[in-house]
Amino acid sequence: MTLLRRLARRADPGAVALRARAVRFDWADTPLHWMPGEPIASHLINALNLLLPEGERMFCAAYGEALPLVRDERLRAAMLGFVGQEAVHADTHERVLHEVLAAAGIDPGPYLRQAEFLFRKTLGPRADGAVQMLVERLTFIACLEHFFAYLGDWVLNADLEGFGADPRMADLYRWHGAEEVEHRHVAHDVAVYFGAGYLRRSAVMTLTFPVFLLLLLRGTRFLVRQDPALPDHGYPVLMVRVGAAMWRGALPGVPSLLRSAASTFVPGYDPGGVGSTAQAVAYLAQSPAAKAAAS
Repeated sequence: MTLLRRLARRADPGAVALRARAVRFDWADTPLHWMPGEPIASHLINALNLLLPEGERMFCAAYGEALPLVRDERLRAAMLGFVGQEAVHADTHERVLHEVLAAAGIDPGPYLRQAEFLFRKTLGPRADGAVQMLVERLTFIACLEHFFAYLGDWVLNADLEGFGADPRMADLYRWHGAEEVEHRHVAHDVAVYFGAGYLRRSAVMTLTFPVFLLLLLRGTRFLVRQDPALPDHGYPVLMVRVGAAMWRGALPGVPSLLRSAASTFVPGYDPGGVGSTAQAVAYLAQSPAAKAAAS
């Protein structure tokens, strides 16, 4: 597997036409701790399900506002492919909330209401249609998409099987991660098209990076508090346990995360340095969930 991954990364074909892929997951009897022995890592990654449906629908709404203003046909085509993929991501992760988390006794409602306020009200469309606010939202999306591509590259190369990961959950995050790597250029290109220069992108990234991490940590605490199999850890203990999971390789490590964030502040930053399109496309061609939907 390692050799195949290395070969895929070397044979990168560059940009590809983006398309939404139908996927089908059977979540019956999926364990809440989908990495046995790594409950905190399971919950931290599960916390993405609390954020992604509303977040990715906000992405789609912002691009719906932006598309009529785009005259570059190649960029428009990429945006449409991006929106199609993000819409499928949102619907798929929402099903996880109900068919995995809620089925295991987790009530996602309180966190989801806060996510709705953040993405629909704070970051949602403005009645006055102010273009500058739209540019800020597009820049925010570009910053988040950098981290999603980073996480996608990580999960494609992580040894989840070494932690006994449930194969359906592993496929969910690898399918999603592969599409994030595949479309990693789009959000950056859109933000630049709308005039988001280096200083604006750097300022928004300075805010986005810690907020994204805090939201994930808060989501993890939210899940841990409702998990009857775990003690109600406070944030200090929870952070220690998250750090231990990172050290074991069940989560991305802090040094690589910081290096990835720092790379966006380098003048001339190019999202193409995050992950491999060839590796992403190779995984998408053999994803069990994609194959199930096609059969």
